[in-house]
Amino acid sequence: MSVRNLEHLFRPSSVAVIGASDRTGSVGATVMRNLLGGGFKGPIQPINPRHAVVAGLKTVADVDAMAIAPDLAIICTPPSTIPAIVRALGRKGTKAAVILSAGLGQTDSQGRTYLQLALEEARPHLLRILGPNCVGLLIPGIALNASFAHIGARTGRLAFVAQSGALTTAMLDWAASRDIGFSHFISLGDSADVDFGDVLDYLATDPETHAILLYIESISHARKFMSAARAAARNKPIIAVKAGRTAVAAKAAASHTGALAGADDVYDAALRRAGILRVDSTLDLFNAAETLALARPFTGNRLAILTNGGGPGVMATDALVLGGGKLATISERSMSELNSFLPPTWSHGDPVDIIGDASAARYARSLQVLLDDPQADALLMIHAPTAIASGAEIAQACLPVIQDARRSVFSCWMGGETARIGRELFAAAGLPSYDTPEQAVEAFLQMMRYRRNQAMLVETPSSAPALPAHAADMARSVIESACIDGRLMLDESDAKDVLRAYGIPVAETRRVDTVDAAVDAATAIGFPVAMKILSPDVSHKSDVGGVTLDLPCAQAVRNAAELMTLRVRAACPAAKLIGFTVERMVRMTGAHEVIIGASTDPTFGPVILFGAGGTSVEVLDDKAVALPPLNNALARELVSRTRIAKVLAAHRNLPAANLDALCDVLIRVARMMEEIPQVMELDINPLLVNADGVMALDARIRIEPASVSPQRLAIRPYPAELESMLKLRDRQVQLRPIRPEDEPELGRLLSECNSADRHFRFFGTTGVMPHSQLGRYTQIDYDREMAFVAMDSRREMLGEVRAVADPDNGRAEFAILVRSDCQGSGLGRALLEKLVLYCHRRGTGTLYGDVLASNARMLALAEKCGFAAESEPMDGVIRVALILNEPRSRHHDSHCSPPRAPDCRPTSDGKVRRNCPA
Repeated sequence: MSVRNLEHLFRPSSVAVIGASDRTGSVGATVMRNLLGGGFKGPIQPINPRHAVVAGLKTVADVDAMAIAPDLAIICTPPSTIPAIVRALGRKGTKAAVILSAGLGQTDSQGRTYLQLALEEARPHLLRILGPNCVGLLIPGIALNASFAHIGARTGRLAFVAQSGALTTAMLDWAASRDIGFSHFISLGDSADVDFGDVLDYLATDPETHAILLYIESISHARKFMSAARAAARNKPIIAVKAGRTAVAAKAAASHTGALAGADDVYDAALRRAGILRVDSTLDLFNAAETLALARPFTGNRLAILTNGGGPGVMATDALVLGGGKLATISERSMSELNSFLPPTWSHGDPVDIIGDASAARYARSLQVLLDDPQADALLMIHAPTAIASGAEIAQACLPVIQDARRSVFSCWMGGETARIGRELFAAAGLPSYDTPEQAVEAFLQMMRYRRNQAMLVETPSSAPALPAHAADMARSVIESACIDGRLMLDESDAKDVLRAYGIPVAETRRVDTVDAAVDAATAIGFPVAMKILSPDVSHKSDVGGVTLDLPCAQAVRNAAELMTLRVRAACPAAKLIGFTVERMVRMTGAHEVIIGASTDPTFGPVILFGAGGTSVEVLDDKAVALPPLNNALARELVSRTRIAKVLAAHRNLPAANLDALCDVLIRVARMMEEIPQVMELDINPLLVNADGVMALDARIRIEPASVSPQRLAIRPYPAELESMLKLRDRQVQLRPIRPEDEPELGRLLSECNSADRHFRFFGTTGVMPHSQLGRYTQIDYDREMAFVAMDSRREMLGEVRAVADPDNGRAEFAILVRSDCQGSGLGRALLEKLVLYCHRRGTGTLYGDVLASNARMLALAEKCGFAAESEPMDGVIRVALILNEPRSRHHDSHCSPPRAPDCRPTSDGKVRRNCPA
């Protein structure tokens, strides 16, 4: 991740155009026209070796001839010229360039692409490149139109970022016709350097941007994107369209999961996990942005509908229910009040149809009743034009009621010219309005999904299940044996051994080579038994007659084995048959068959799947996917997105399935995918689940022996390797990274610190911290921030220290809090030293913190750990800092240089060297 030098790209003070031209219709001429016509205030330097003047401005022949280095260069020359131009720009001191040219995939005489050469020339100078093959960018707030688009952009609060050039220009045209403005309008093109992750990091803190709209065709750096998106989504709404929803799934997959987990499902899971609202069309992008900007926040999915026509109410209801919302149930009190003034023919339920002759007064009074009803989370008001009351009258009567309410109101003004005034009055009051009932309901559903995604970012899970000791080692030994044998598909017995190592309940299974051995195994297990063929060439055994159930005796086992062999040989003549598996026939009353699986997506890495299982799993196509790591809250959310979730709930006097046991398996499978990179695909199908628990009946695992990048996971999992123990006075204390489930203990730590310590930590009076803030402190992104906590044997939190790095990892800010009764014990120093060592190993340049001048104990601790003041105290605050690693370039930053830890390498036991200031 890097925002380094992006200010030169998005806030340049000067611009050069390389390939500027006066030739009508050329890219160079269009860029010059747009720059000059946009009103950019800084210097604009055209570069053209063949003309002395372009667009009325004096040119220079090349980059070296420029008097000063421009902040931003726009390049629109042939591909073969671009590497040399980038080299010259870097030498000159330019820090950002937009490459509009296409065709940089072409190669030179040595087989190197021009794009590769250009990036190599840019890297030593930290010159950032937007593109190539892009339309450019527009920053209306500084009157910059550095593009060859046919139209400019108005100033606004939306940032639009797209990969498609054609879509970029079309959206500019569409937005202009609707008077929609932008803070940034960015065409990424091929995203060779600056990509979605970089732009999101920049826009997350841009004060002119209130919402971010993305048009995504593909993501190239999944972890970078996820980290940036999750951070930005906490600050402002992000809404995305993902193109290519109907991409064909993999032609061949070794597991049900491999066939079911399509790429679009994975993108959907990733965007949801990042807190991004995904919509279906570019039009929805802007509608959703307006909704999120204007609608009041709400929780829940219950919508009350107020209408003066039955048809629109039914249309809205259909759209609501089909979209996953719920029609509100009107309370008895509200029903009684509505009955007191509505005509007898009103609908007497939701939708609340107040009849076509509804006056403005009837609308306003009905609206007030529904807004006061606690059983509705939000309200939709629909008006169809009539001769009784105009839209203007209805709007004027209802506006005071809505503006005084706490609930969110969505309005639909049906019709054309007669509805215009109602829409305009609501828009002027800052209230969202829509043309059709379906559009209004979709806005409600978008808001519902957005709030759900946001809540997931801070939802507190229960404690994660404890894994068996050495689970990963035991599973690896099975996988390594298979690799040595040259097997890429574990047989059922080995697959179940891997599951058993991770504590997943599996039916007792024995692997045998012969029919006689199968009879002996069945007798030992106890009848009845199930028998399955064992073959590395048969993945789905039931499809070829390779499964027989409920075998009651030895002779039945013998007969089944012989018949099974004949069926499989007929169906798969080339398959190698190596034996059978015999397993106990499991009886679970009221059990449901589900599938839990995992596969490896080429972009986002491991993906976890849950859905309805059994032999018809592909036909049912009832599944949902999620990215690991999972916790209990995320696992429950994954289950809830399937149709079978309703079947698993209590119904018709049947008890609910054991959801805790089901989620436990999901979490363990996710851990397996985190810890064993050789696992490419996994199926547990069927997994039986009932009120008592779960049992895996069948499993298959596909492996690859090749090493896999540590960045294979889109989200960095909990770093268990950073856990350590500390002897503190008379007790053992564990120092470890914070977990999401630590939220209650963090809240207790804050409450047990005295007011002075809380003041020193937060620079103000802090009472009870709300869940949203505690969730933000505990649900961290381990890829860009770290928090260590000290936990005693009673699982009480004694202290915490954290650091949040900038996207470039150049500087990280730390803060520390130790429980008041533990101060002076050495715990604070142990925590801070652990953080210093972690940041040093991670390559962080400088660790700094702001300390109140009156906080003498903290200043003393910082000094003991090698920190020193960066500058004179300001407003009663002293900034202390410690250099951990040399800046990666002379352009690192312009802060005063704090003292450096000259030798902060860890010793062999993982401790900090004694001669290190930390």
